Amino acid sequence: MWKTARVPEPADSDEAPLPTGAGRPTVIYVMGAGRSGSTILGVALGNCENVFFAGELDRWLPKCGIPRGDPSPERARFWSDVREEIDDAAELFGGKTTYLERSSALFDPRKWPARRRLRGRYRRVSEELYQAIQRVTGVPNIVDTSHYPLRARELRALGGVELHLLFLVRDPERVVASLGREDVPERTFGVLTANAYLWLTYLLSVLVFLRHPRDRRLFVRYEQFVADPEGVMAQILEGRCSDVRLPPDLESLRTGVPFHGNRLVKSEVVALESPSDSSPRSRGLTTFLQLPWTAVFALLRPAVRASTAAGRSRSSR
Repeated sequence: MWKTARVPEPADSDEAPLPTGAGRPTVIYVMGAGRSGSTILGVALGNCENVFFAGELDRWLPKCGIPRGDPSPERARFWSDVREEIDDAAELFGGKTTYLERSSALFDPRKWPARRRLRGRYRRVSEELYQAIQRVTGVPNIVDTSHYPLRARELRALGGVELHLLFLVRDPERVVASLGREDVPERTFGVLTANAYLWLTYLLSVLVFLRHPRDRRLFVRYEQFVADPEGVMAQILEGRCSDVRLPPDLESLRTGVPFHGNRLVKSEVVALESPSDSSPRSRGLTTFLQLPWTAVFALLRPAVRASTAAGRSRSSR
């Protein structure tokens, strides 16, 4: 759960900018279904020292490297600098690369030839994108919340980045309810369509997750994150990023300059709050249809460990 917070006055600082990182950037890729809390998790991680929240980078090529809407001058300037760092990306601008990322493309034979033609160039430009972000920011750790498992599958082949997968899941009743909302600009889904989407996404995510090296993957539940954000972020960053510190104030998280995200990133500062009730009041068809995944998720390793002491400490604030 998050809310918009008042933008605090910037503090004076004599700190020098971070030096440009050497070596391969570390990409922390948040994978799973949409509406599962990836944006607020990415924002929180991006407030940790030496971590940059890039948002949903799957939109970078379809949007020609230009943030949609009316971006702030800082955001527009940042992504302009990134574009200038990448050679020959224009040949992939447009929507064709979604054939390699969207799960539904697997079931459309008409898109299979295009997938084969695009794969080599797509991987090259994706690698250059992460490296360009590292050069522009000087930050070695990049959070990408694109969430598509097929994108994660393609990124696994990149030799120029070190890929770490976070498989994020949320209570399916809440995900399906969010997918059915009509007061948001995103596409809406009925209950059965949303459940089919979850099944396909979870199936592909589990396959990609299990094929990734054990020391560079982690299963995360959104409910654990909001109950104990400090503990969960510490486990996410442990062994994945070096020289990082957790954000000092979870009630004043800067969203930064992500390329794309949900409506949350329209605010400069947001606050993370523990929900008063983390479970839906009633259970229905979705709970029944998603029951097999409850058993599967219980077996996935490594997974975020429960930290009841930290959770109790936060809930008592």
